[in-house]
Amino acid sequence: MASVNLKNVVKRFGEVVAVNKVSLEIKDQEFVVLVGPSGCGKTTTLRMIAGLEEVDDGEIYIGDTLVNDVPPKDRDIAMVFQNYALYPHMDVYNNMAFGLKLRKFPKDEIDQRVKEAAEILGIQELLHRKPKQLSGGQRQRVAVGRAIVRHPKVFLFDEPLSNLDAKLRVQMRAELAKLHNRLKTTMIYVTHDQVEAMTMGDRIVVMKDGIVQQVGTPLELYNQPTNKFVAGFIGTPSMNFLDVTLKKEGESFVLDGTSFKIKVPAEYKSAIEPYAGKDVTFGIRPQDIYDLGVSKEMLRDNGNVIDAVVDVVEPLGSEQIVYLTSGPHTIVAVLDMQTHTEVGETIKIVVDTTKMHLFDINTERAII
Repeated sequence: MASVNLKNVVKRFGEVVAVNKVSLEIKDQEFVVLVGPSGCGKTTTLRMIAGLEEVDDGEIYIGDTLVNDVPPKDRDIAMVFQNYALYPHMDVYNNMAFGLKLRKFPKDEIDQRVKEAAEILGIQELLHRKPKQLSGGQRQRVAVGRAIVRHPKVFLFDEPLSNLDAKLRVQMRAELAKLHNRLKTTMIYVTHDQVEAMTMGDRIVVMKDGIVQQVGTPLELYNQPTNKFVAGFIGTPSMNFLDVTLKKEGESFVLDGTSFKIKVPAEYKSAIEPYAGKDVTFGIRPQDIYDLGVSKEMLRDNGNVIDAVVDVVEPLGSEQIVYLTSGPHTIVAVLDMQTHTEVGETIKIVVDTTKMHLFDINTERAII
């Protein structure tokens, strides 16, 4: 087992800086997820750890060993790719055993490792099938099994579930999480899907334009995003961002959105005072907006009520996603099914200001 440390790692493709001074410490046995939109540098970072891309600047350590100039085969890592990369002419057993045969492992040990991995993944009955006889989920398990038999220091996963259907992705997420708990190995996982990141990672690394935006646990990123990008990227549906003016009224502060006024809790006073009279971005998650009629008792009396017109309703059974308009603002709310909503009607919603966020409108950094 091993830790992985990146120190000011840079990767350029011509004039394009794909990875820009990324520093990251991944502890031994930790499950870390790199997440971000396409082109953010997450896969390039993973490929540099694997040795498939050269590092232009900075250092990468696996354990205590500097691996910048160490070839991939000597880094003691195993990688699972998006396209599975199975040999079509070999059965499952030989696909899993192939890497060990190249390394001249004894036949008995190869057999033991393959059968052990097959048992962990529940694919014992598939060992003599060819890849074309397998479903997408079964091929994914074989690709993971091929990595497991190596007993590597570090597992690297490059969007391994993106080719699976939605239901199977949910199932395989749980399987990989259980696998990590069982193997106790360092795992680094790349995805563009923030739901995968939130449900699987011990810690999440959010990237944008080759730069690490924030590193933290799923709940840290959800509750204390460092900037507007992280706040909008983490969470489904995305956080609402409303441009408002922060005004002082007596001893209190309010957010003036022209069609509504929101009173800011007193505990935020010292943080927001420098922004009095300025435009700011008000962030509130759809899950922290309630129908006034069925809201929590403590929210009904806080005066933070917004009149909004219903544009679209998406019923999901246990809840409904409602798209609303209030003046110049578009608001998305996740409401209880008790709320009766019809397109075109005006409803009263109330926001939980204890869960609110404010962002500097210029730098997009979090104020609270």
